Amino acid sequence: MRTLKQLKPGARCSIKKVHGDGASYQRLLEMGLIEGTKLTVVRFAPLGDPMEIHFHDFNLSLRASEADKVEVVDE
Repeated sequence: MRTLKQLKPGARCSIKKVHGDGASYQRLLEMGLIEGTKLTVVRFAPLGDPMEIHFHDFNLSLRASEADKVEVVDE
């Protein structure tokens, strides 16, 4: 399983599945991270957390723990 956290800046991918349960899972879905969404990794903070991604014409910052719950496939 390849997760969003494992990608490098500039990588393009599609979301295969969002793992988790409860409030954290619901929060990721409400932010627009749903199956089939295409995104690009923009950058990581100096210590690697958080990371910034671009999709649907806006940028979003995610914690590493959140990014690790998003399974992706290369585009």
